[in-house]
Amino acid sequence: QGIEQGIEQGIEQGIEQGIEQGVKQGVKLGKQNEARSLVLRMLGKRLGSLEGETEARIADLSVEQLEELAEALLEFSARSDLAAWLDARVAP
Repeated sequence: QGIEQGIEQGIEQGIEQGIEQGVKQGVKLGKQNEARSLVLRMLGKRLGSLEGETEARIADLSVEQLEELAEALLEFSARSDLAAWLDARVAP
């Protein structure tokens, strides 16, 4: 009975940890998707529609990079400013 109880507790802990990790990952992805969506909207207003390649490069940015881009884009006046920013931080 002790072994069965130990196995049951181990399974319960494993399930709890799996759920916790899943929730954390879901929250992280949600933040990244929301940040990306906001930055793309802001860039669209500032610079007009973007090329698919540029959007793909932005889609690969981390939340921290998206936050940096959100601040930097306030000073962009042309698409070349965005290209330079991406080139300095992200592989093409």
